[in-house]
Amino acid sequence: MLKSLTKLFLFLVLLVTASFSFAQRNVNGYVKDAKTNESLIGANVLVKGTSIGTITDVEGAYSLTVSDQNAILVISYTGYKDQEIVVGNQNFINVSLSEGALLDEVVVVGYGIQKKSVVTGSIASLKTKDLENVPSARVEQSLQGRVSGVTIAQNSGQPGSPSTIRIRGVTTFDNAGNNPLWVIDGVVVDAGGIGYLNQSDIESIEVLKDAASAAIYGTRAATGVILVTTKKGKSGQLSINYNGFAGTSSPAKVLKLLNASQYAALLNERSVAGGGDPVFQNINLGTGTDWQKQIFNYGAKRYSHELSVSGGTEKSTFYVSAGLQDLEGIVASDISTYNRKSIRLNSTHKLSSVFTFGQTLGYAHTKDSGIGATDEYGGVLSSAVNLDPVTALIVTDPVLANSAPYSSNPVIRDGNGNPYGISSLVGQEMRNPAAYIQTRLGNYNWADDIVGNAYLEATINSNIKVRSTLGAKRAYWGNISWTPVNYLSATS
Repeated sequence: MLKSLTKLFLFLVLLVTASFSFAQRNVNGYVKDAKTNESLIGANVLVKGTSIGTITDVEGAYSLTVSDQNAILVISYTGYKDQEIVVGNQNFINVSLSEGALLDEVVVVGYGIQKKSVVTGSIASLKTKDLENVPSARVEQSLQGRVSGVTIAQNSGQPGSPSTIRIRGVTTFDNAGNNPLWVIDGVVVDAGGIGYLNQSDIESIEVLKDAASAAIYGTRAATGVILVTTKKGKSGQLSINYNGFAGTSSPAKVLKLLNASQYAALLNERSVAGGGDPVFQNINLGTGTDWQKQIFNYGAKRYSHELSVSGGTEKSTFYVSAGLQDLEGIVASDISTYNRKSIRLNSTHKLSSVFTFGQTLGYAHTKDSGIGATDEYGGVLSSAVNLDPVTALIVTDPVLANSAPYSSNPVIRDGNGNPYGISSLVGQEMRNPAAYIQTRLGNYNWADDIVGNAYLEATINSNIKVRSTLGAKRAYWGNISWTPVNYLSATS
């Protein structure tokens, strides 16, 4: 009996040992670059779902023990795509890793393009997908909050207003000298001249933020460089794309001001406190005129339509687009507008196995109008805040309308011949904003911008290309204005 138990015990020990030997497996191998076959030093080899792992040595070799044949190895290395491999019955597993998409992505760096993996300078890059869903009026506004070290602030609330851009802060006491250098398809464009760009035409934007850009563009790059590359056609099937948006704008908040009755009561208190008589015998004047309501548009329209057609063959490609953008300001919308019409034609033509010819051409016509200066010395907004609510927007009382100052001065009248109200309580630069708007109707600024370049490229071999480029920019601008003789204030 004892002999039989001893044999059973030895059998169980051998069985457990065999099971343990089968469960524990030592796996070895090498991790290399799939393209160059070079060893990858410091690559991580981890058993998925566990904390068991190791890194490759100077030869790219690794060795670790796995628990069973169902174990999964996860091999990773910075800049490369992760790879997962089931161990199975293998004791020796070699791994080849491919470069990740992020480091395969190319960025424009002045003279040409480089992979992100070899770029050593400070460069921020935005692609089409980063811009296509941003409903901005101008290109620089689409960069707001998307590029570190770059501060962008719109100059005013006027539709189509340009923005001030500062790359890594202020670098000179000359305000204009702080503007970055804009280079669009190889053509240097002044900061104020980028309004012609149609956002949907942009393939990529690169922001060069460090001093290395000075090696290419000289001292002009001291405040940073913004490189814009527009889209090109691709060989194959014809592609038609539309991008647009429509919406409205409104003031987020308005000031809470006195109504006519409250204003009359306050003026009476002031007059009596100063030893005078009440200004108003009856202070029950109702709400009076809400001047803010007269100038603000709570449904200012804005829309944009952009249509592009691209395609080509192995020999030639093209990209054609047209855009229309129209914006209304939320303040005095009748005289606060922005309209832009743009077209673009980009093409490339392979003349031979060596020579390639290409060109880019963009044109835009803009037309805008504004409310003029608004500060403590007057303007639409200042007048709406400071003008008294007692004064009527339009004087409809025939007795008052035919008395001074309406009868003796060239006052502004509405379509029915009624004069716009003139305050007898608030003077100087504060005027009836509705009357002021009438004096600026029909005034506008216009501009025509043409930017283009042409190049001839010779491919010497797979590593050497020689390109000669000719670029040009033409801009024409002007304004149409007419101000009628007017009398808008009782004291000026």
